[in-house]
Amino acid sequence: MHETIEQVIDAVRGSWRFRRYALLTAWIAALLGWVVVFTLPDVYQASSRVFVDTKTALKPVLENLVIDQDVNAQLNLVRQALLATPQLEPVAQEVGLVDTRTMTAPQRARVLRDIRDRIKLTVTQAGQQERQDRDAGSIYSIQYDDVSRDRAIKVVQILQNNLIENTLGGKRSGSENAQKFLETQITDYEQRLRTAEDRLATFKKQNVGLMPTEQGGYFTRLQTEMDAVTKTQSELAILASRREELRRQLSGEAPVAAAVGGSTIPGAAGGGDTASRIRETQSRLDELLLRFTDKHPDVVAARATLEQLKARRQAEIEGLRRGDPNAALSSGASSNPVYQSIQLALNQTNVESASLRRQLSDHENKVADLRKMLDTMPQVEAEYARLNRDYDVTKAQYTALVERLEKSRLGEEATTSGSVRFDIIDPPFAEFRPASPKRSLLVLAVLAGALAAGAGVAFLLHQLKPVFTSARGLAAATGLPVLGAVSMVWLDYQQAALRRSYLRYGGAVLVLVVVAAVVLQLNRMGVRFGSHLGA
Repeated sequence: MHETIEQVIDAVRGSWRFRRYALLTAWIAALLGWVVVFTLPDVYQASSRVFVDTKTALKPVLENLVIDQDVNAQLNLVRQALLATPQLEPVAQEVGLVDTRTMTAPQRARVLRDIRDRIKLTVTQAGQQERQDRDAGSIYSIQYDDVSRDRAIKVVQILQNNLIENTLGGKRSGSENAQKFLETQITDYEQRLRTAEDRLATFKKQNVGLMPTEQGGYFTRLQTEMDAVTKTQSELAILASRREELRRQLSGEAPVAAAVGGSTIPGAAGGGDTASRIRETQSRLDELLLRFTDKHPDVVAARATLEQLKARRQAEIEGLRRGDPNAALSSGASSNPVYQSIQLALNQTNVESASLRRQLSDHENKVADLRKMLDTMPQVEAEYARLNRDYDVTKAQYTALVERLEKSRLGEEATTSGSVRFDIIDPPFAEFRPASPKRSLLVLAVLAGALAAGAGVAFLLHQLKPVFTSARGLAAATGLPVLGAVSMVWLDYQQAALRRSYLRYGGAVLVLVVVAAVVLQLNRMGVRFGSHLGA
């Protein structure tokens, strides 16, 4: 460690011989560096911040009512497109950095590449809930550096407008393209729907009476009619049995008893039936026997009449047993309530039987007609089902397209109404003081570099023209022992000259530092060299 320090001291002593060259180098390097620093153009940094809210109050209201579009994807696409040549070249032309009439394509490409390198687009999530809610909103920051403050602000303003307009315009353009496509498809499906309706209407006209009804298709109708025939036949069999039973009751003991017992109508004094006449004749005979003998002609005549009436009555009873209606009328049985109820039930049964026979005939005719159409109606029903299926599918597609078109239009109106909100947090602005270069730091850096360059020149000259400043160094270089060293004795005038030399050297260094301070002050005053003065 001690040896290293001695070597450093020897190097400093050797380089000190060339201090004038070092000072001259430092002055030249500092002056040239400061001139370069003051010729560097001022660069102004313009910036703006835009808050993009993709979850406004309209979004939950319009959920499931509109076609949702990915606004974040649209924003990312617009952000990338802003730095693309088609978007960037109009910006450069508007601010006067590109002239298509005088600049060649490679020149324009270099200018656009330089502009692109000086544009900075960043996106940060708004608030502290970005991990929980990715739709809470984003903040888009735009920065641009330029030697002209006004131009930097103008570029940022144009980029900000393009970001907003292209995003909304992209949504509108996407909605318009979707609507045009949907309208084309709706027109196509509307024509298909009309064609399907016309085919269905024509088919119905051509196959009147063969179409499926509400009761079902052909086989359902045939089975229904066959079941109706079977049911009607069963009901007819039941009515036939009932009719036979009523006929048996009508010719049974109750009507005969009514006929034998005479009229059942209370208070009947006479009538046209045989039973009444028998009662009248018997009464008259009883009266005659009270006045006359059995041989009296009136009594004999009354007995003969009574016998004839009884014989006639017996014949009527036999006819009543056989079911002869004339016998029932002449015998007086028709006026009996029992006979009347049985006769009424029999008449109702006959009426019902006649009605069922007509229904049975109708059902049998329908079954026969349907059986004749066995080869035709199934094909008609199959074709009808196919036409209905085509119509239903086309109608469903048409209805779905119309619904999506309405959703698209509603979404476009929602976009216009503010489903996506852009809030400008910081409008385009640039500080009046340039953002770069940092001339104060550069002035000090140039001073330090100039001093280092001077020291380096002195050390280099020492290496080119080395001397030994100590006995140890000489011994180390020659490898021989040094027996002693003779010190130099300076005279008074030589020492005075050396001190003046040191003072002049220190003054020169001090002047260099003072010049650096002046340069810093000139920088604060805004002094610039070259064509960018006052930029």
